[in-house]
Amino acid sequence: MTHGYTTGTGQVPEPAGPYGTPYAGDANGAPETPLAVPRQRTTASAPVPDPAAPAAPAKPGRDRYLDLLRSLALVRVVVYHLFGWAWLTVLFPSMGVMFALAGSLMARSLKRPAGSVIRSRVRRLLPPLWAFAAVVLVMMFAGGWNPAEDPDHGDTWGLIGLFHYIVPIGAPPYPWHLGSPGGLLDETWAVQAAGPLWYLRAYLWFVIASPLLLWAFRRAPWPTLLAPLGLTAVVGTGLVTIPGETGNAVTDFAVYGGCWVLGFAHHEGMLQRIPRYVSVSCASLVMAFGLWWASNHLGPDGWDLNDIPLAQAAWSFGFVVILLQYSPSWRELPGRLAQWDKLVTLSNNRAVTIYLWHNMLIMATVPVIDLLYRLPFLQSERGADAITSTYTLWMFALIWPLIGLTVLAVGWVEDLAAKRRPRLWPNGAKRSAEKGPGRRAARRG
Repeated sequence: MTHGYTTGTGQVPEPAGPYGTPYAGDANGAPETPLAVPRQRTTASAPVPDPAAPAAPAKPGRDRYLDLLRSLALVRVVVYHLFGWAWLTVLFPSMGVMFALAGSLMARSLKRPAGSVIRSRVRRLLPPLWAFAAVVLVMMFAGGWNPAEDPDHGDTWGLIGLFHYIVPIGAPPYPWHLGSPGGLLDETWAVQAAGPLWYLRAYLWFVIASPLLLWAFRRAPWPTLLAPLGLTAVVGTGLVTIPGETGNAVTDFAVYGGCWVLGFAHHEGMLQRIPRYVSVSCASLVMAFGLWWASNHLGPDGWDLNDIPLAQAAWSFGFVVILLQYSPSWRELPGRLAQWDKLVTLSNNRAVTIYLWHNMLIMATVPVIDLLYRLPFLQSERGADAITSTYTLWMFALIWPLIGLTVLAVGWVEDLAAKRRPRLWPNGAKRSAEKGPGRRAARRG
């Protein structure tokens, strides 16, 4: 399954990530699932303390456990595309996690009319894409690319394909080689920049299909939950081959469809009704099958599950089951995790921005780091070798401030897409300040 190369490794970028948006939303602006609110027992007279009565109900808010998972998934995507470590796809299957979270939020939103929910999701998704596409296309055209003459697209189809930069229902065209070997960016920069766009296509397909999928899940939960794994066994193993980008799109839909429907199961409470030992045991067996299949079908990058669709589907499915089964539904991050609260909030509110731009920003670190070679005290061979041997670490250190600058520069587009007042740095700092004694915590729509 080929979606584009990862920066500096020649690997295929992960069918990888977002979701999260202005304070009650996933990277695509979906509102967060509120915690359950127990009903308060009331009496006609003055209330009398009753030890059997439930505690005062908590106010609806974000589930910080799910927020933390989304943030971890985004960080893992960035690190994977930077270092290209195949074992990261086993350690934490980010895309399966993010699709499951988005599926849960979509199920919650579908309490409203399906048409309005789909329009809302699409509206939240497109403006950030347009901002990204405007920059990338200008750079491609400035570099001399003509989609009508591109040998991989060519003629009228190359021009028609530009529509996918506006509405990502298919794969947008881009040149496989652009610029010169000694240029500011690598010759394959366009491939790497456009790589993350596969996710928006898959997300859009899932959003459009969700009313039907949720209808099917509520009537036949187990067949609907397991059908994507069966479909992956057909289209993701070569048993049936669908050529071109259509095949990639169908394979992506199958591989992550099980995780999306697991989001439905989480929202509907289905997972909580299954004894934990049963769900964890079954999930472990599915994951074991995924690793077994991968061991016999290793791709060009070894254990990179992105090259092995059925292994990716099985491992991600079981992994997500366990994460959601143990979901503690935190109102606030506990213990030492609390120190990361602002960063978790920021990454959730700007997940689409981070996901869309991170590959471009990884490439942008290269010309910046190359300036180190010009420093007088690094002109010696020993100094140059020191930079070269730690080059990737310099990239890792530099990518995060570049992401921060991008959040400041274009992240506010996510607010406009959600019809909210634009904010430069939505890390929840104001909300936290308002939680002082005698003041109510601020609610986020």
